[in-house]
Amino acid sequence: MNDFLTSTLSGFTAMSYWEYLAVALSMAYLLLAIKESLWCWPAAFFSTIIYTLLFWNGALLMESALNVYYMLMAIYGWAIWRYGNQHSKQGKLIQSWSVHRHVNIILVTSLVSVIFGFIMQNYTHADFAYLDSFTTCFAVVTTYLVAQKVLENWIYWIVIDAASMYLYFEKGYYPTLVLFIFYTIMAAWGFKTWHQQYHQQDRINAPI
Repeated sequence: MNDFLTSTLSGFTAMSYWEYLAVALSMAYLLLAIKESLWCWPAAFFSTIIYTLLFWNGALLMESALNVYYMLMAIYGWAIWRYGNQHSKQGKLIQSWSVHRHVNIILVTSLVSVIFGFIMQNYTHADFAYLDSFTTCFAVVTTYLVAQKVLENWIYWIVIDAASMYLYFEKGYYPTLVLFIFYTIMAAWGFKTWHQQYHQQDRINAPI
């Protein structure tokens, strides 16, 4: 049993076919999310299973833990998008949060990132502990913003994805690096698309 588990986990290494499958599922997730399709969440669920094992073997412990969280959020996101707004046939509507609220989110998340980075740097075998913690902590928060359909989530993703590029380049996850270049471009498109949809739904739902 232990030999089988070791053999299975050893297959989840950088440049393996598992990584390419995870990349394909992740791209599907992003495209479907931009289109506000519920099917983005199943794609996210299965891609994160693969990335959890991939990053654990690559000593990116925070990234591995992040993907466990992603799996849970995929279930939560499905439920929220499907049932989040009982007064709308479209499901949960896009919302926009105030600048003040986002500033508070950034300050608190940055502080938590530094604390986790210190712990990972000094008490684990993690590589790039502070950068790993930064991308992980902000991704945790931003995934919740996606589930809540907060318009500004796409701006967070642009910064997170750009920072992640260096991390994956240094660790040799080249297909994932290409994915995150794609992510950064698509996040900009996602913001534009959701911004237009946000104003369109405001006009539709405005009182007459």
